Amino acid sequence: MKKWEKQTMKIAALGAMALTLAGCATAKSSSSQGNNPGKTIKIGVNMELSGSAAGYGEQQKQGIQLAVKKINKSGGIKVGGTKKKIQLVIRDNKTSNTTAASVAAQLVNNDKVVAVVGPATTSAGTAAIPNMTKAAVPSVSPSATDPDYTLQKSGKVQKYIFRACYQNNFQGATAATFVTKNLKAKRVAILTDNSSDYGTGLTKAFKKQYRGTVVSSQTFQEGDKDFNAILTALKHKKIDAIYAPGYYSEIGLIVKQARQAGIKAPIVGSDGMADAKLAQIAGKSNATNVYYTTPFSTKASATNKVASKFMSAYKAKYGSTAPTFSALAYDSVYMIKAAIEKEGSANSVKIADGLAKLKNFKGVTGTTTIGKQHNPEKTISIEQLTNGVVSKVYNVK
Repeated sequence: MKKWEKQTMKIAALGAMALTLAGCATAKSSSSQGNNPGKTIKIGVNMELSGSAAGYGEQQKQGIQLAVKKINKSGGIKVGGTKKKIQLVIRDNKTSNTTAASVAAQLVNNDKVVAVVGPATTSAGTAAIPNMTKAAVPSVSPSATDPDYTLQKSGKVQKYIFRACYQNNFQGATAATFVTKNLKAKRVAILTDNSSDYGTGLTKAFKKQYRGTVVSSQTFQEGDKDFNAILTALKHKKIDAIYAPGYYSEIGLIVKQARQAGIKAPIVGSDGMADAKLAQIAGKSNATNVYYTTPFSTKASATNKVASKFMSAYKAKYGSTAPTFSALAYDSVYMIKAAIEKEGSANSVKIADGLAKLKNFKGVTGTTTIGKQHNPEKTISIEQLTNGVVSKVYNVK
């Protein structure tokens, strides 16, 4: 019996040791989850480079490439005691939710990127989340503005999802405050792009904050060209301003047709208007008394050295003034760089940890701190157009 007991105890001890070693192995595996860098730091780009949102995607790609070029020219990103250059892996999600999810899987599983910039739109970004989360690889969207984008259905934060732009509820509420305090508008008409969560979300936030009277609330669809029926009806109502959240392609036509109809009231919109194409579509003389919320003002170079250098570099490279979406994408890359350097690691899980801790990041679009729900806390600007040119900037906190 004693001999059997000793053998049993020895077997138990060996079993316990095996379990301990297995536990160590499990712990080691857990701490090294996600993707790791090789000789370079692979950063993926999941972007709308064709399809309806291609205009925004191309602008963001330009900002991303400009940032990577500058970082690599200086030797790369400091990881511990060495520097590693960035290797971009760019894939087109074709402004398709299904493709965006597939691109996310390719980037994290096949290309083994350690972070992703994009997608540009909330819907494509949301479709990519499951694959990003499963692979434990963070993504930073330059422009996904829906309030729930960084949240799970339970309300908990999506660990690997971040954005460089502020969300719709903040943008819509700011516009409402501006319309009331700055424009003194007591009666407002609202024209909403209801073909996406972008327009409807902004309108919801505006209505919640606005304290005046909403005289009329009309909707339109992406791709609409003729707004004369809506505008003719508005012409006979007493309105102090029009709130029209949407993208420059439709809002440019609304501005043009409103002015041609004799409506001179201020037209206020959102960051989807922050593009030189708005004035081209509307006509320069019509693009007067027009305002929009934006995270990046072209007048920023006067007070922001980072923005000044970026705008000069963009002008030299692309021959035009840097648009908002290029600036946000540029900052997205530098946010990833800051996270890597903060953690001293380019492991994808560590990058997510670094992004969540980002504070007082000095970027092109201002000083950013990432909040608990992975949203940037920073100043919002409102640009005023006169004859198609930014004539004044209002900074709102």
